[in-house]
Amino acid sequence: MIPGDLFQRQREARWAVAATTPAQRRAKLRRLLEALTARRAEAHTALRADFGKVPEEVDLAELYPLISELRGAIRHLPRWMRPERVPTPMAFAGSRAWIRHEPKGLALIISPWNYPLYLTLGPLVSAVAAGNCAVLKPSEFTPHAAAFMRSLLAEVFPETEVALVEGDERAAQALLELPFDHIFFTGSPAVGQVVMRAAAEHLSSMTLELGGKSPVLVDADADPRLAARRIAWGKFLNAGQTCVAPDHVLAHRSIHRRLVEELSRAVASFYGPSPAERRRSPDFARIINARHHARLRGLLEGSAGRVELGGEWDASDNYFAPTVITGVPLDAPLMREEIFGPILPVLEVPDMDAAVAIVNARPKPLALYVFTGRPAAAEAILARTRAGGSCINDTVLQFAHPHLPGGGVSRSGLGKAHGHFGFQAFSNARGILRSGSRFSTIQWMYPPFTSRVRRLINLTLRFF
Repeated sequence: MIPGDLFQRQREARWAVAATTPAQRRAKLRRLLEALTARRAEAHTALRADFGKVPEEVDLAELYPLISELRGAIRHLPRWMRPERVPTPMAFAGSRAWIRHEPKGLALIISPWNYPLYLTLGPLVSAVAAGNCAVLKPSEFTPHAAAFMRSLLAEVFPETEVALVEGDERAAQALLELPFDHIFFTGSPAVGQVVMRAAAEHLSSMTLELGGKSPVLVDADADPRLAARRIAWGKFLNAGQTCVAPDHVLAHRSIHRRLVEELSRAVASFYGPSPAERRRSPDFARIINARHHARLRGLLEGSAGRVELGGEWDASDNYFAPTVITGVPLDAPLMREEIFGPILPVLEVPDMDAAVAIVNARPKPLALYVFTGRPAAAEAILARTRAGGSCINDTVLQFAHPHLPGGGVSRSGLGKAHGHFGFQAFSNARGILRSGSRFSTIQWMYPPFTSRVRRLINLTLRFF
């Protein structure tokens, strides 16, 4: 649970932390980068214990984007912190104006279980770069990852600057009752609503990275083999437990059957003929716990359709096979709820207009993917849809790109993260104007409003 005086001690330290220079903040980030690199093997062990993840997947999906985030912040932080001059209109002649990015103060980062390192420490990089103190609350479903991060952070930061609090939802609720200046939450839309209500009590600003049913639109002219391999990789990475994973596919009817066949080949090439056997197929992760495993079974069993691949499970090992299913009705549970697991509905549509109509009839997704050989066709789909982020002819990669904003829109999220966008999320953009001591245009328009003053006001409205 929460140490009683932790919040107060961070509150007392916040002004000293806020006053740190770019060099001091970069030194903190370098220490974190060095500690993370030195303890890479421990990260592998922790994620293997929590998920059955192999080291290569941890490196690619957790450590690479996190290390990239750290290196980017270290490289660009002096520029991000530099005051930004803005133009001076004629109506403000005699003054100067600029923007300074100041730390918001105390940040609360609540992270999920599916990528416990990246989704906890990634926002922390932005919070530290912006000069904040931070309390981190990782998921109780990944205790080994949480223990690793607690030890790692204690090596780099004093608790008055960065602290990690473990516990279940009661610990998270207790933290949400405190008046943090900014809350960064990654998780489901349902829990996001709870966080938003709690933040409203203190008028705390927030960043919400939520989820949703991220669709893949595959046009008639797409390369079915390339599309299948990239969809299968993005979908079955971490056994489908990825917020930006392809949730379902809307494939042009002329390519639908070929795509399904290529998906089966892609899965076999990635994980072999029997992904359930760890010895023969060590690269396929497991479902996080029995509750989520049962939820996935219920989704599959409760939805009509034809299982083209997979469909097997082993509850004793939380194994759920990579599964491809066709003919799923649009009102089936698999098409109503975010799947968040290795089940991929592949629906046949007559054309991309029909696919766009299906997408737009549902809440805006966190990600939308398009496969087509024609740039104009991709642009037409992007122009008629809304999503947090997108890839053309690939999946998932937009979320790990260090220079692209991460985050959703409407029900899939609020605010942006990663790189400069993350720095801005944890900063207050403070606008500052300095008037000259002898001359300022506005003083010519002080009362009383004589005819001369009215003429000046009219000229200002008309020209300046």
